[in-house]
Amino acid sequence: MIPQEIIRQKRDGGVLSDGQIRDFIEGVTDGRISEGQVAAFAMAVFLRGMTTAETVALTLAMRDSGTVLDWRKLGVSGPVVDKHSSGGIGDKVSLILAPLLAACGASVPMISARGLGHTGGSVDKLESIPGYNVDADEATFARVVRDIGCAIIGATENLAPADRRLYAVRDVTATVESLPLITASILSKKFAEGTHGLVMDVKAGNGAFMADIDAARGLAKSIVDVGKGAGVPTVSLITDMDQVLGTSVGNALEVEEALSFLADEVREARLTKVTLALAAEALALCGIADDVAAGRKLAQQHLDDGSAAERFARMVAALGGPADLFAARHLPRAKLAWPVYAKVPGYLAAMDTRAIGLAVIGLGGGRTRAGQKIDYSVGFSGFCALGETLDATRPICLVHANDEDAAERASAAIQAAITMSVTAPVVGAVVKERVV
Repeated sequence: MIPQEIIRQKRDGGVLSDGQIRDFIEGVTDGRISEGQVAAFAMAVFLRGMTTAETVALTLAMRDSGTVLDWRKLGVSGPVVDKHSSGGIGDKVSLILAPLLAACGASVPMISARGLGHTGGSVDKLESIPGYNVDADEATFARVVRDIGCAIIGATENLAPADRRLYAVRDVTATVESLPLITASILSKKFAEGTHGLVMDVKAGNGAFMADIDAARGLAKSIVDVGKGAGVPTVSLITDMDQVLGTSVGNALEVEEALSFLADEVREARLTKVTLALAAEALALCGIADDVAAGRKLAQQHLDDGSAAERFARMVAALGGPADLFAARHLPRAKLAWPVYAKVPGYLAAMDTRAIGLAVIGLGGGRTRAGQKIDYSVGFSGFCALGETLDATRPICLVHANDEDAAERASAAIQAAITMSVTAPVVGAVVKERVV
């Protein structure tokens, strides 16, 4: 097929066939399609959109552009399930959810990303654990999933390589926000993992990429429709991102909170609700639980009996981390821990959650350019939730920094990011909607 004719057809609002889409993506993968043609295709899709059937075809073509893992051939007989988040501030759910689902009997091959924009990434968080190998090869990845039930690593070159090239072009041509392209990018990588079911956590709020609830609904529905169209049972939850999730933001600090959560030392209420809601959906989706209510009960049981913590510890050790992580923690710590106080007492009424994520980058805990080294130790801990009262004795949070100037800048950023009130705010539910 002639690439420019495929581009022309989509540019003019036409519907592409499965064969046209597959041929174009094969050309993206093997280099037959030029950078200009990739950019033109992305812009045509951005402007004209795609039907659900087209997006399914695009997703499957991108999935098939590289290795597609077959867990039956790799020795895994039980259900394989995964979760993906659209990105948030303080979102350490994956670190808890993967070992929790494994403890319940699922296999979880979770390929995650580094931080993107103002949001953190599971790969960066896990790299704060000394020795943890996020770049494990596919044989190691398969062995850990088979033996332990879960493994969280970074993306490999062999899984959905077409997405890597297409995304790089989208990033520099103002076409990132295209719903079909977002959907295909997310799902092609998840389906290449060989998952039998997927739970999607779509964040909505001022700290999310989808700040508007209608935009979040659109992504949630697109993910569900395309997942089902590709033969992979999929459920989306829309969850709140108008405030920090949990009490910490920053790589090592979020790992520390996840360890405390798994060890039943401290479990912040909103983080607990999101984690259990996603676990319940995943367990029902893959047939381990009869329904969502049974899934929630089973997940709570394996959180409380310590088996989820045990799976996390084994996963860390199997991927090169310390065998005594829960006992000794081994995580990097910043030199300073400064309390940040509100300028006036009252109720914490609102927070600019995106600004909080950017403040972590300002501390050195995130990237401003590709490949940049980051400081895993910095960030914020002990973050208060909306509706809590603050005064001269109760701080908003602690700033973890490695020099006083950085700590002062971060403190000012946090003070500017919050809104105080003399009356208690109305705080919405953390799990907003379910899309099936």
